[in-house]
Amino acid sequence: MFKKLAKQLKTERVENSCFPMSSPAHSLKEQTKNSFLRSLSKHALNLYERKTDITNFTRLALSDPENTSHNKIVDELFGQEGVVDPFSEDALFSLSENEKFLKDLGL
Repeated sequence: MFKKLAKQLKTERVENSCFPMSSPAHSLKEQTKNSFLRSLSKHALNLYERKTDITNFTRLALSDPENTSHNKIVDELFGQEGVVDPFSEDALFSLSENEKFLKDLGL
């Protein structure tokens, strides 16, 4: 498929080089083609990112369930000075009394 696309783009480039003068219709055709290729590239990038995310998630989900090193890392992080555990009862209670937070939620 890539060979066919490269061949097509090469033949179009050769056709364009034979006629040094520009044409408004030809310019419109080029703009349309370029916008199509740009949107196609964005779509391909989104598909690649989605595939990568799925692969990474699958690798994490199917990893060794006996490995609990992540718990140690999180405990060390919350054990540092100045770091607040967002799931502690104190943090949740302070959020329930925060007027600005409740207003932002529409409550």
